[in-house]
Amino acid sequence: MTTAHASDLAIVRGPLDWDEFTAQYWDRRPVLIKAVRPAPFESREVFAATAAATRPPGPHLMPPTAQFAVGRFQQSEPADWFPRAGDGAFDGYRRRLDAELAAFSAERRYALVVHAFHAFHAEQWERQRAFFDPLWERTGLPVSGPITTLFHGNYEHTPVGVHRDRFATFLFALEGHKRMRFWRECPWTEPVTTKLDYQDHLAASFTAEPEPGDLLYWPASYYHVGESVDGRAATSVNVGVPREAHRAVYDVDDLLLGRTPDAMVDPDAALVRLPTATAPLSVPEPPPDGALPEALEQTLRLLQEYRDPARMRERVAELSLRNLSASGLCPVPPPGAPQPLEDGTAVRARARVLYQPADGTLLVAANGHLLRSPLTQHQVRPLLRRLAEPKPVPVGDLLAALPPAARADARHLLETLESFRALTRDR
Repeated sequence: MTTAHASDLAIVRGPLDWDEFTAQYWDRRPVLIKAVRPAPFESREVFAATAAATRPPGPHLMPPTAQFAVGRFQQSEPADWFPRAGDGAFDGYRRRLDAELAAFSAERRYALVVHAFHAFHAEQWERQRAFFDPLWERTGLPVSGPITTLFHGNYEHTPVGVHRDRFATFLFALEGHKRMRFWRECPWTEPVTTKLDYQDHLAASFTAEPEPGDLLYWPASYYHVGESVDGRAATSVNVGVPREAHRAVYDVDDLLLGRTPDAMVDPDAALVRLPTATAPLSVPEPPPDGALPEALEQTLRLLQEYRDPARMRERVAELSLRNLSASGLCPVPPPGAPQPLEDGTAVRARARVLYQPADGTLLVAANGHLLRSPLTQHQVRPLLRRLAEPKPVPVGDLLAALPPAARADARHLLETLESFRALTRDR
């Protein structure tokens, strides 16, 4: 990468060199990387994911992973605020939304924010993972995994105002123009964590204006806010990498309940999702028969697993295999429906497959999904080795190398791996 100038913000021109990035910028200073190729996000895929992620679950219910604001006011009902497949692209969505806003109020500025974004489009998820894998090779995979958030709109500034995250952030500019404003330290003295009106602090800030195709990075230590440049809609995708204030409760939650898109709307709020924290105790006093309220019963059933060391080792193995095979990008897009594989069908691997023995079975994971197989690791290892070869292998040849009693289970394994998008057919 070639540096354009040295200041609070470095501006460099590609190609992106991850060795140089980690040595000079990672956890050190913001950098704007111009015209990144290959791009971690593609406009068509991003819009399709946005339409899927913002589909309301009911006529009066907001999508669990999305927020929409008109001016400074968060909307509490979906109305017609969210993208539809029929809009075709963000430009079509913007034109329709302009008409909706004209009928709604005099306010024309809006903000669409979609959390857990990488879970809603398989091809986009794979593109993002391939882009960031070289970084994890150099810095290590984040313990609690990166988060992905889409921002779209012509909002005057980020709805929460100036703030600081516990994440180092990569912003990929997709469409339009957006300004990011930064402060090295907190610019105010009031006892607040965010600030909407920050005009008095502009002199202490510096800015970056990524164009479509640019990648902007800033460390977790910087206070920041996004701003509109020309009043027109802009679209960007942020990938946040946890760097500060990691809490053990995140891992306990993940271990007991797993990671789902709706649990990742705000990683700093509603930290514990166990029933005692999320379900009200509807019984005002202990029942006469001595039974516990259902919320406590649910929590105790979950916590009972901690009394079984073998089960907890298995849960740790499951979570680790899912997280590693997904490169930390959890939750992951759902698997496809398994399809029959005939002996004459040639297949090859398209994603890494991890496995580990556990309680008489084999845990097998790919792309964040997991299955249990009765096969042994000695049977699976050569099968996966052949799948990793450049030339596709007929399914019948793969099965012929196994004992007859293991072939049905091996075929099921291959069909399941294909549904995980870890296997592809030679077409």
